[in-house]
Amino acid sequence: METASIPSKVHQCSKCPGDTEYYCLSCPCDLCPQCKENHVKDLQTIDHDVVSHRDKINYIPTQEICLRHPSHVYIKYCEPCQVPVCYHCTQHRNHRQLVITTSYNTKQQQHRGTIHTIRSEALFYRPVLLPRIKTDFKTCRTEFSLYQSEMLTKAQTLEHLIDYIQKDFMCNVFCDFDFKHRCLKQKKEMTIHIVSLQRYVYIYEQRRVIRPLQFLSSIKTALPQIHPTLHTSQLSMTESLNKEDVMESLSAIQITERGNRRVGNQCLLKLTSAPEFHQSLTVTGVDRCYHISCVTSDLVWVSDEDNLILTDTIGVPLHRVEDSCSDGGIHTVNSESELIYIDMYDNINKLSKDMKTTTTFIERTDSTWRPWCVYWSPSTGDLLVGMCYRHKWTGKVTRYNQSGQLTQTIQHDNTGRGLYRQPNYITENNNGDVVVSDYIYPSGAVMVTERGGRHRFSYTGPPSGSRLDPRGGRHRFSYTGPPSGSRLDPYGGRHRFSYTGRPSGSGLNPRGICTDALSHILVWDDITKTVQMLDKDGQFLSHLLTESQEMGEPWDLSYDVNTHRLWVGSGDNNKLCVYRYITRQDALTDEHRPRPDGEAMFSSSAVEWR
Repeated sequence: METASIPSKVHQCSKCPGDTEYYCLSCPCDLCPQCKENHVKDLQTIDHDVVSHRDKINYIPTQEICLRHPSHVYIKYCEPCQVPVCYHCTQHRNHRQLVITTSYNTKQQQHRGTIHTIRSEALFYRPVLLPRIKTDFKTCRTEFSLYQSEMLTKAQTLEHLIDYIQKDFMCNVFCDFDFKHRCLKQKKEMTIHIVSLQRYVYIYEQRRVIRPLQFLSSIKTALPQIHPTLHTSQLSMTESLNKEDVMESLSAIQITERGNRRVGNQCLLKLTSAPEFHQSLTVTGVDRCYHISCVTSDLVWVSDEDNLILTDTIGVPLHRVEDSCSDGGIHTVNSESELIYIDMYDNINKLSKDMKTTTTFIERTDSTWRPWCVYWSPSTGDLLVGMCYRHKWTGKVTRYNQSGQLTQTIQHDNTGRGLYRQPNYITENNNGDVVVSDYIYPSGAVMVTERGGRHRFSYTGPPSGSRLDPRGGRHRFSYTGPPSGSRLDPYGGRHRFSYTGRPSGSGLNPRGICTDALSHILVWDDITKTVQMLDKDGQFLSHLLTESQEMGEPWDLSYDVNTHRLWVGSGDNNKLCVYRYITRQDALTDEHRPRPDGEAMFSSSAVEWR
């Protein structure tokens, strides 16, 4: 009797005709291996949780053969030894053993972040890194051959000098007889000489009166002509080779350690043709979004005038800080996901990752200066603090190390003039520049200094008269006033003055500020109601975003370095919007591929808030 064939259903990839092996819990969708790789590399879905179908159904094989006892299967997991064991693995019987499924789930959670990083980052960098490593291998062989030749020359010179020292040492110290023997001989000669001198002194004192001529005669003929010399030898380096010469010879050849190879963001990322709206959420627990600090792609700290809360991407508050102050950029997040914030007493506190412990990181001891904004530097681990003077509008930026010790103060420019009036928000660029949003009504500036404190530039607004197209944000024209002499006095027709627009660079009311992975500076301007994009040298590039009726007036900006998304908080309501304006390069294997016009250059158009 023939057995009827039973059709089996095979899952198909949601994006192509291939067979599925993975499943995205965030979308959700089925993915084949190639689509899974593209899915975790795409910045739009880089934070999605992709698992294998075995993990999706929580399937763990229970019949794996023990490597040490092939006739048995694993039944437990030895926690101290961190190996699976079967019944006959007797050396582990007295150890703490766990159920395999429990251990598997625990290990899976521990390494989920590492696996995600390998999938989304390491595999993405691979096409760029491998060709460069092959090129470097050839370069290193050439460079090290030069180093080797120079080292051999130095070694021969040093060998000759050492031989010369050894020869000089033997000639001057161990010359034909023992040094100790020479000293004893000198001692004996000196003793005989002293006895002779004592004898003739006696003859002089006793006989010079009685027989002076006889005394003179005896002195001339009988006194031994003994002239012992002191032989002193000292073990030392000769003048031709002192310690400094040796050190110079050994340290002349220097090979600089270059560390692990990293791919620059310019090779990996590019600007999109226009910003793309990603998502929006309404944050429960705040009235406005005056300051934002990203923790992860789905967790963010948000504050208004009275509240500081942690929220997820749904807008549900997860934790509230009760003692925060209400000014400017009052909080930041360090590499350990710990919140650093200014409290109502102007101390700078640190909240642990589990949000159970609050410690005072920097205590305010000077009542004349008040901390106004903070930023943790990912590159150095330092804390940058913008401070304001109590009695007049003047400010400064201070830097503290990881122990909370003051290491730097930035207050004056190269001429001794004060740089800041009221630092409201502070951040740092990829090149180490300290970027400050400095604003006091009616105008302000973006103040940028080098890491060492030297003033680089001050951005005080876009080019004079720049205007946005109300239909799309594209620049249409610049009106700089009527022709000179064409304005009349309304009372008599007499010419009074010609207005040519706001002076260049004098129109900026900066609020929130941040920098992105391509070293752009993004700042919200209250005058033009736009997010303006500058390059790292302060040149205006574009109006990135404009306000909308739905969101109202934006206030703060925060850039997520993991997903390359821009978080924007409203100053009119409790809405957060997330945008994408940076994407990954299409073909990493061909870095020098000429790009079509407009592919990597951001247009001057701005998108409307959604």
